[in-house]
Amino acid sequence: MIGSKKLSRQFSRSAIMQAIVASAPISRASLAKEVGLSKQTVSEIVYDLQSEGWITETGRTSGHVGRTATTYQLVPDAAFVCGVDLGGTKVRAAIIDLSCRVVSELTEMTDPRGGADVARQIGNLCKRAAKVANIEWSRVMFAAVGVPGVPDQNTGSVKMAPNISAIGEIDFVAELESELGFEVQVENDVNLAAIGEHWSGCASEVDNMAFISLGTGIGAGIIVRGHIVHGATGAAGELGFLPFGADPFDPASLRTGAFERQAGSFGMINRYAELSGTKVDVRQLFELAQVGDAKAETVLDETARLVARLIATVGAMVDPSMVVIGGSIGHRPEFLTRIEVALAACFPNPIAIRQSELGEHAALVGGAAVGLSHLHQSVFAAGLGAIAFDLPQLCAPNWEGVA
Repeated sequence: MIGSKKLSRQFSRSAIMQAIVASAPISRASLAKEVGLSKQTVSEIVYDLQSEGWITETGRTSGHVGRTATTYQLVPDAAFVCGVDLGGTKVRAAIIDLSCRVVSELTEMTDPRGGADVARQIGNLCKRAAKVANIEWSRVMFAAVGVPGVPDQNTGSVKMAPNISAIGEIDFVAELESELGFEVQVENDVNLAAIGEHWSGCASEVDNMAFISLGTGIGAGIIVRGHIVHGATGAAGELGFLPFGADPFDPASLRTGAFERQAGSFGMINRYAELSGTKVDVRQLFELAQVGDAKAETVLDETARLVARLIATVGAMVDPSMVVIGGSIGHRPEFLTRIEVALAACFPNPIAIRQSELGEHAALVGGAAVGLSHLHQSVFAAGLGAIAFDLPQLCAPNWEGVA
């Protein structure tokens, strides 16, 4: 049990570090004024943080009446985190510094063997990404990994992840931590995408939002009052299992989900084949609709109406001020227009619908947010429980659309 004096010190340390992250370069006098602590306490904690290598002097104030003062800022490369987005076909890994800057990113095809082989692949990919940026692995301290399934907090396995074999049969978290050598948090990839858009995407100004991913699979990450909703078993947002679209009582709907069977990419492909007798992929389906193929337009209209019902369901349950649409189907602008028209016809309350700004990097950005928040909390607010850190937006100059 942390003593009251030590607890007070940790609160002070946390408050000072947050002020430095938000307002650097900043002097000790300005820190004392901003956090409401004595100049002596601020000076002691600043000395400790500087001695530990977390902050550094940046210069001196100028342009003010009176004596100049030393200013301080965070040392960005004092520590790093990994953000990982594991998909059925690709796995991405990024290394992010304490100032929320992406310093390296690598992508490769997902190991088809799945299970422990994928954990080993992620470990190797993260270490190579650090090496590309000339970062000693000992300075990488945490990883957040997005997975296309539901992490089981009791067993460390990942349920409902049919595109990656065997990760539902092993302690995937333990395998990752063994490969990386430090703590790992595994999170549903759509939840991370929601966190990414809420942190550094188009939903950064709202506290209640949903990210809906439309593609081969369908899922949602729901944020209420700034916090992701997990539910009792971590399966909140598995909207592919909504009981409409296909027959929810068909045994097949227990494996894939009635809604996903109809509104997912395979459902769209099958519906077009039913109408036309021709098998096409989703990209071709959209191309056919663009040149006026009536059957392709019918498929898009029907799917848009289903998605509108999905959004209306979310709207009635959690009343988000914004819904962000992503995924391989959701990124199509002509599809978004159809959804907006259908939603206005079936739901009375206006909901702002936006396309993902972060695109295929949304889950990776969310992983960076989770990783950096955890690192700041554990290093600068240890013993205080869940202290929220207000991080600056991610800096990733090579990612189009990322601030």
